[in-house]
Amino acid sequence: MEHSEENMNARDAEREGSTSGSGMVVLAATPIGNVGDASDRLKELLQRADIVAAEDTRRLFDLANRLGVHVNGTVVAYHDHNERNKADGLLDRVEGGATVLVVSDAGMPTINDPGLAIVRRAIERGLAVTCAPGPSAVLDALALSGLPTDRFCYEGFLPRKHAERVQHLRMLQAERRTIVFYETPHRIAESMDDLLDAFGANRPMALCRELTKDYEQIRRGPIAEIRQGVIDDPPRGEIVLVIAGASDEEANAAAPAALSVEELAVLSIDRALDDGLRIKDAIAQVAAEHPLPDGSLPNRKQIYTAVLKIKG
Repeated sequence: MEHSEENMNARDAEREGSTSGSGMVVLAATPIGNVGDASDRLKELLQRADIVAAEDTRRLFDLANRLGVHVNGTVVAYHDHNERNKADGLLDRVEGGATVLVVSDAGMPTINDPGLAIVRRAIERGLAVTCAPGPSAVLDALALSGLPTDRFCYEGFLPRKHAERVQHLRMLQAERRTIVFYETPHRIAESMDDLLDAFGANRPMALCRELTKDYEQIRRGPIAEIRQGVIDDPPRGEIVLVIAGASDEEANAAAPAALSVEELAVLSIDRALDDGLRIKDAIAQVAAEHPLPDGSLPNRKQIYTAVLKIKG
């Protein structure tokens, strides 16, 4: 793969550190379970970064000890509750030439972990940002699930409250891509009940727990079978759920029914009268608001013809 001049300059600045006078933000992935997954680049960054912004400073030092490296830079707590307030202060240091390393407890910063605020502000301020890629529970689970990986969507943690979780899953009933969720052990039983209701008994899935650790386990099968397994043998540890996307038949059944041309014509007439619009402008608005199941928009000429018939 070819690297742009901007990317090469960013890497050079990272290696040279604050001595180059060109600071940067580095997002670094940390092991999700197996410390052996730490890259040499992560070890070097931990030792050479001017500032290490860590989600949990105690876990950072524990990781450094296990890796046999010494964190020489300033260590600051950088987590969900303070990241917006601390981002600009850290970026002021970057502007002065410092390398700021951002790490979460496990996996890639910004993926359900702190980091997004400093990335957005760095972009707004025109400051360099790069990644030291590595372990990711999302990609690990996806690869091990045996389900399609060419198209997928990551949905983060399922909502905690039952009603919100049910609504969220209903919105995904027509999703054709493989779906990835995070879930906790104390909510997994309730979530499996809701997955069964939303996607049916036979939708293929995988429940992945303790990824990369000694007790890693991948349970694969239809939703009903995985649900029963959760009841019989409740899983412990961190959990990633991977659900197969909807088949064409399931997606079509879950998609909202399309309005007829005549119904769209009536809506257009009402919109024109209520908002004082030309009928063609009203038709354009109504058509844009009511896409067909395949995502395309209704034919405006057909709607206009139906309007003329109604007006008689």
